[in-house]
Amino acid sequence: MDSGFNMLHKIVQAANARQKVISSNIANADTPGYKAKDVQFKNLMGKQMKMKTTNPNHIGAKSKDDVSMNIVSEPTASWGDKNNVEINIEVSKMTENSLVHNTAITMLGTKIRMFKAAIKAGR
Repeated sequence: MDSGFNMLHKIVQAANARQKVISSNIANADTPGYKAKDVQFKNLMGKQMKMKTTNPNHIGAKSKDDVSMNIVSEPTASWGDKNNVEINIEVSKMTENSLVHNTAITMLGTKIRMFKAAIKAGR
């Protein structure tokens, strides 16, 4: 399709990955020694905003973007059991992530409707 469609697709993928990581954090809130993780969304999108390569042999070209490479441990203070998950923060992240995901889905729907309208107008 177009670069905007591809960018929105990557945002949805990143939001899905972040949802899994946040859910894992919440599920492990009582696990001793568990360190909260998060997806570095800005780093992931920064990769998408860089110059695109047209040939896999170009310098810096990668075969595919890997969201899992952007999962990092959160550097927050830990509790007595060395677990640093704070439910309030995780729920806040989940709410923010939901807004990003829903916005990207809405924008994808709008782009698809625009493509359909352009196809119908071209008939």
